Amino acid sequence: MATITAKQVKELRDKTQAGMMDAKKALVQADGDMDKAIDVLRERGLVKAAKKSGNIAAEGLAQIAVDGNTAAVVEINAETDFVASNDKFQNFVNAVAAKIAAEKPADLEAALALDLDGETIDQAAKSLTAVIGEKISVRRFALATKEDDGVFGEYLHNGGQIAVLVTLKGGDEETAKDIAMHIAAINPQYLSREDVPAAEVEHEQGIVTKETEQEGKPAKIIPRIVEGRMNKWYSEIVLLDQEFVKDSDKTVGEFAASKGAKVVSFERFAVGEGIEKKSNDFASEVAEQMGN
Repeated sequence: MATITAKQVKELRDKTQAGMMDAKKALVQADGDMDKAIDVLRERGLVKAAKKSGNIAAEGLAQIAVDGNTAAVVEINAETDFVASNDKFQNFVNAVAAKIAAEKPADLEAALALDLDGETIDQAAKSLTAVIGEKISVRRFALATKEDDGVFGEYLHNGGQIAVLVTLKGGDEETAKDIAMHIAAINPQYLSREDVPAAEVEHEQGIVTKETEQEGKPAKIIPRIVEGRMNKWYSEIVLLDQEFVKDSDKTVGEFAASKGAKVVSFERFAVGEGIEKKSNDFASEVAEQMGN
């Protein structure tokens, strides 16, 4: 049996808002596995949803560039947020986004090898590192294509801390931008229900079913209750099922249809998402430097 630490209990409480003893019991039952402990709490009806841990650490900018029927969204990182306001860094980000949209590289390695004013993008990043004094790295990019009757929607939040690129079939730029702004605010995980992995659906349905059974509902109505709760779950993670932020009477899918459009794809980059922040204990660091 795994030893459960106070730190683990606190982490589980922070994610679920469950009571201390409930959190500890769930961790014991899950043998210290945080994800399983969250499921245990949910099955007991002690928490409706767990906060997702998204360690945001890296700084930098995300940018979008359009070249004909192709658009690119890129993320380029630096070590501090101060660099994001540097003109040289901003010019580099814009140039990389434009080059990737124009050249359509197959992957990041191919993108880093593209020529940018006489040197590769990779070399240019290293050169900029030397000038600015902070490590500059091209982290990722995504490409989108549209049909001739399609529309791109772009939205940059907070100067490029979040970049959203939406592709529509039909519709217009205003509709596409409205949907892009919705995505920036609500952060859907999938475009449609069909895009949600079957294993994830099965996992959620199992938890919801156990939770409903624990509530003592009559067996004959449990399937209907589970269906309703699954629909609510879909409305939280699936773009087309979400209430549109500018008109809660419509889902995003219904809003797009009312404008003669269909959402084909979307990309949402938040700078630094998924990069674990290195946390330094300042007192320990000073003591270490002093040889204590």
